[in-house]
Amino acid sequence: MLPRSNNYGYATTVPPGYRFYDCLTDLGLTGVYMRVAQAAIVICLFSITIWAQETQTTELTPDQGNPSDASQSGTSAPQPVPAPQPPPPPSPYSRAYELRKDIHKYASYATLPLFAAEYALGQSLPSEPGRSGSMRGLHAAVGTGLVGLFFLNTATGGWNLWQSRHETSHRTTRFIHSALMIASNAGFVATAASAPSHHSPSGFDHDRTVHRNIAIASIAVGTAGYLLALFGRLD
Repeated sequence: MLPRSNNYGYATTVPPGYRFYDCLTDLGLTGVYMRVAQAAIVICLFSITIWAQETQTTELTPDQGNPSDASQSGTSAPQPVPAPQPPPPPSPYSRAYELRKDIHKYASYATLPLFAAEYALGQSLPSEPGRSGSMRGLHAAVGTGLVGLFFLNTATGGWNLWQSRHETSHRTTRFIHSALMIASNAGFVATAASAPSHHSPSGFDHDRTVHRNIAIASIAVGTAGYLLALFGRLD
């Protein structure tokens, strides 16, 4: 027999068959109150058991849990450090060579627009001498700019071609491009020299036809040289 306190506050003995249910009965809990008390006690005990298991698991495996934390921990494999990129090799040519190359490249962008403008202006001129003075002056100005552009590119391109004469890459393409552009430049000089004059009306039509044919041939040769440089990657 175990001692226990009764409702009057003094100790008494607990019989061997005494159960937890009898303890609740002694407290005066019966019916619905008895069931509520039993459910609360079971839930409390179950919660304590789960909390103890979680605490034990956390103590045994502190690094386990959130996968993102595990991936950011020190146990992940170190990432390889990329090798530094080597600097570009220095150009074998001088700064003046590079400057002439840029001038030649960017000035050549005006080649085809000047070709088109010169041809359109020439076609718009009347066949009678002494007419359309302003249009004829504009045609002459564009032709002069075209000849100047070709002389500039001939100087810069020819100078760099001589300095890079020992380079074997695209050598044949560079020489063909240079020959075509020089021939086109010479053709434009001949075109300017063969321009018809209104002072000789008798030969105006013949001179105009010759002037036009030389101009078209020069434009065709220059366009071929330009496209060869463009698609031949001569930069």
